[in-house]
Amino acid sequence: MVRQNIKVAVDAVVFGYKDKMLNVLLIKRSIEPFKNSWALPGGLVLENESLEAAVERELKEETNATIDYLEQLYSFGTPNRDPRNRVISVTYFALVKPEHHTIKADTDAKDVAWFDIQKLPELAFDHKTILETAKKRLQSKLTYEPIGFDLLTDKFLFSDLEKLYMTILEKEIDRRNFRKKILSFDILEELEEKVSEGRGRPANLFKFNKKQYFKLKKEGFLFDIK
Repeated sequence: MVRQNIKVAVDAVVFGYKDKMLNVLLIKRSIEPFKNSWALPGGLVLENESLEAAVERELKEETNATIDYLEQLYSFGTPNRDPRNRVISVTYFALVKPEHHTIKADTDAKDVAWFDIQKLPELAFDHKTILETAKKRLQSKLTYEPIGFDLLTDKFLFSDLEKLYMTILEKEIDRRNFRKKILSFDILEELEEKVSEGRGRPANLFKFNKKQYFKLKKEGFLFDIK
């Protein structure tokens, strides 16, 4: 009879759009291994706990963040990924609006902070690989689901939406065609409120109509900006 001593953990890649840059939420570990190193928030799943409950609990305990959008990403189970035990990590990627959260470290986290995805510190365990996997998923999903709106403020300039797409996809877009296509979906509300954009004339703010999107989706609408 084969005996196993395998532990199950959850780790979360939490993305936020902050200062017009894609950021990720990291914790500084207060315990070994990798004490004082930055890592993704996460931990072991409790005996009578679902995976989703575990990741939400760990995020709340270590960062004080609650999730706007959560999706299971991938399972990582290389035998030596954790020097203490054989640990399989079921990973998630999440989207939050940083301005809605006051982050603070607790439990085995010494510190917590947002990091620009382009200026990351060295990460503990195999968390760099996990983060790269999540980034690719986000880039792909951005083109066929309107998840970008989960990163923007509730009211935004259209130029902010353009900047978000260019930042995450890491490439320029045809702004004229992008605007025409997004507006043709009829899922944005143009508001009466205006905000000044630099030296140009004040521009109208927009709002994502989630109810309209799900109504259209039920009727067979496909969000596609490829």
